[in-house]
Amino acid sequence: MKGLFKSKPKTPAELVRQTRDLLIYLDLNSASAAPGKEAKREEKMAELSKLIRELKSILYGNSESEPISEACAQLTQEFFKENTLRLLISCLPTLSLETRKDATQVVANLQRQQVHSRLIASDYLEANKDLMDILISGYENADLALHYGAMLRECIRHQTIARYVLESEHMKKFFDYIQLPNFDIASDASATFKELLTRHKSTVAEFLTKNYDWFFAEYNSKLLESENYITRRQAVKLLGDMLLDRANAGVMMRYVSSKDNLRILMNLLRESSKTIQLEAFHVFKLFAANQNKPSEIVSILVANRSKILRFFGNFKIDKEDDQFEADKAQVIKEIAALEPRE
Repeated sequence: MKGLFKSKPKTPAELVRQTRDLLIYLDLNSASAAPGKEAKREEKMAELSKLIRELKSILYGNSESEPISEACAQLTQEFFKENTLRLLISCLPTLSLETRKDATQVVANLQRQQVHSRLIASDYLEANKDLMDILISGYENADLALHYGAMLRECIRHQTIARYVLESEHMKKFFDYIQLPNFDIASDASATFKELLTRHKSTVAEFLTKNYDWFFAEYNSKLLESENYITRRQAVKLLGDMLLDRANAGVMMRYVSSKDNLRILMNLLRESSKTIQLEAFHVFKLFAANQNKPSEIVSILVANRSKILRFFGNFKIDKEDDQFEADKAQVIKEIAALEPRE
């Protein structure tokens, strides 16, 4: 007889509504629950964990089945109809570690879900940009940093949201987050920083052009001249990626016309690390290739010509690379041909 009364499985929209109700309950009954209410709160937490796991299973599929696009669309539509994302972000500190991981994966997946050919997550975030302020500030909380960081990287897949972060005061904080003593959090902040500066080409070019002075002053002093080897290595690699991007041609010309920038790159070429030397070379070659070198750049290169030519004569990398050899030969040719200017 029991089998006749099996409860009907919940629809994706119902699961989201139940999740929202539980998040509202938790939001109103924070950790300092009154005595006697703790057991009820624990029960609600367990129920919420189960629901979030079910949402994740619908979006990602499981060992038995692939995700069904109609179910994903229903779930996504309901999720962004009201403030479920805001509630989930604000309640994240109260969830267990496993549930935080599940919640992070749900939020990440929802950024890519289309409903009627639209990314409705983008519309929701556009109307709730202050959520980015919460996610970015998460880097200051060791327990939440990696979860909020992963959510943030997915949210900045949307160009308008990336622009908001780039233009906010938060951009300055990344120079400090990248150097936090906790290696995992610093690496996560570094990954987000890189994503912000490479994903949306036109937006990045606009940001760098408008904020050139303060941005590169911070970049040079805090990252390229950092005492931390990993920070320097990642920074010189990212600098090369930015300057070699066609969208940033104007920014690149400005960067390679500065004698202070040239000195920093020449110091990086002298590092003992082969990796840093190679990444620095990719930027240094832009200084050498510039056909409109300012006289102060020419003066520095001519004054150090014999050292530079000797260095490149011995500069080798571990594996054969025809492009590297061609670039090196071109740099040697450019430096050797320089004429001192008055």
